[in-house]
Amino acid sequence: MPLQEIKTLSPLFFFFWFYLLIERNKEMAHHSSKLKSLPLSQFEIQPRKYILFRYCLLLLLMLSAATSVLKLATSSASRSPLVQKVDDTPFSETSKDKEFLRTHVSSPENHLQAREEGRISPSSCSNLIDGITTSSTANDQGILCCDRSHQRTDVCYMKGDIRTDAQSSSILLHSTKDGNINDEKIRPYTRKWETEVMNTVDEITLHPTPITNESKCDINHSVPAIVFSTGGYTGNVYHEFNDGLIPLYITAERFKGEVVFVVLEYHSWWKTKYGSVVKKLSNYKMVDFSSDRRVHCFSEMMVGLKIHGELTIDPTLMHGGKGIQDFQSLLHQGFSSHQPIQLQPQKPRPKLAIFIRNKSRVLQNLKVIVKICEKIGFDVQILNPKRITPLSEIYTVLNSSDAMLAVHGAAMTHFLFMRPGSVLIQIVPLGLDWAAEAYYGEPAKKLGLNYNVYKLNPAESSLYKQYDRRSLVIRDPESITSKGWSETKRIYLEQQNVRVNLRKFSRLIAKVHYDIVHRLHAQS
Repeated sequence: MPLQEIKTLSPLFFFFWFYLLIERNKEMAHHSSKLKSLPLSQFEIQPRKYILFRYCLLLLLMLSAATSVLKLATSSASRSPLVQKVDDTPFSETSKDKEFLRTHVSSPENHLQAREEGRISPSSCSNLIDGITTSSTANDQGILCCDRSHQRTDVCYMKGDIRTDAQSSSILLHSTKDGNINDEKIRPYTRKWETEVMNTVDEITLHPTPITNESKCDINHSVPAIVFSTGGYTGNVYHEFNDGLIPLYITAERFKGEVVFVVLEYHSWWKTKYGSVVKKLSNYKMVDFSSDRRVHCFSEMMVGLKIHGELTIDPTLMHGGKGIQDFQSLLHQGFSSHQPIQLQPQKPRPKLAIFIRNKSRVLQNLKVIVKICEKIGFDVQILNPKRITPLSEIYTVLNSSDAMLAVHGAAMTHFLFMRPGSVLIQIVPLGLDWAAEAYYGEPAKKLGLNYNVYKLNPAESSLYKQYDRRSLVIRDPESITSKGWSETKRIYLEQQNVRVNLRKFSRLIAKVHYDIVHRLHAQS
């Protein structure tokens, strides 16, 4: 028994014996005073009763003390008798909990053990992905970790002897010894909260394997790789930028071109459309993961892309404080390198580009709108792009325009081609206020555009004739959109067309024209 516990019990024993001594003296004095007055028989019985009672009390006290000693003897030598044991709590340690504690407790021994086993915390993995920290422990076993903390995307990091295996849809991490690194599965697309679309994205397995099973390298790369997918919603220009190009820029910019892109679900049309921009991010030929069955070998790899938000880049999370304006500069380099734009500071009439839609959210009085804009003082150019339309052509039109007008939809994404200070006008149909602001309004303002909203009244929507005026679809769109995106899409995106109020629209266009002319005069 530890000395500290003996010291704790000593006063307790002393108190018990001192109490018994006093009580015994009182008893003897009491009996002595009444000894002569009591009959012999009573004198013989009375002391026995008191003595028996006192001995019983003494026995109980001794049993209590013995029980305390036994408890202390069986407890941990370092545990205080005043502290409750862990086993008494309502929680139980599972083997998984113990393993977590063993590899994450802050001590030099556990840090070493965690590195040897290849287990890296999400924050440490994120630092490796961002290039904030590096690791030199990958020679023997390699590193494989994943940061799954972001609601939009998963990103995994690998370092060591890395080899592609397209046939099994795997990337192998070869080790010189057996380790405890587990397989990781990932769909490298930036909409992980959308289960339905993510299920259409190819899944890839990151598989640690002993070096004895290695396959011969066909191509050795001396620079890192970034693996991503052009599946999902690719084909919609908004998603091509928001889910693909901007995250690719965020992830790859720090490498300054010294990185290889490995693409899942590779589309030749995607390369044709965005190849001139992608070449500004990588100095190397893209690898078509599924079709290229050769073994590509790397020493470092990231699988998945980082994302900051809707059509936006957070400079505080970027190397060198890069922002959306820097991405726009990249677009300028990619789309205007062969056809430099000659800007004319003084133009007789400001230029307005209008995107039109053909299936839903159609601008039904377009011809009248064009006439109004021309009458107010704009040169109007209509844009109706197809998938095969080169982005360089759209870029040339928008980068030389003073204003852009479009009904809410994917075509709004092209505001990224406009010069800072230009005007963006978004016609917002019924029930789409939040989406219009979140997806295009806020990003446009961050880019430095002069953002204007034309919000439809119920009578300007085709839904006004399809539904009763007292219907919640007309009277309270929020009650419908609160049911979820599928209901919002079905009613407000797919069933709705637009016929703007000409007087109301004319006032907005006149104001925009005045502001542009005033700005151009101030610049001249």
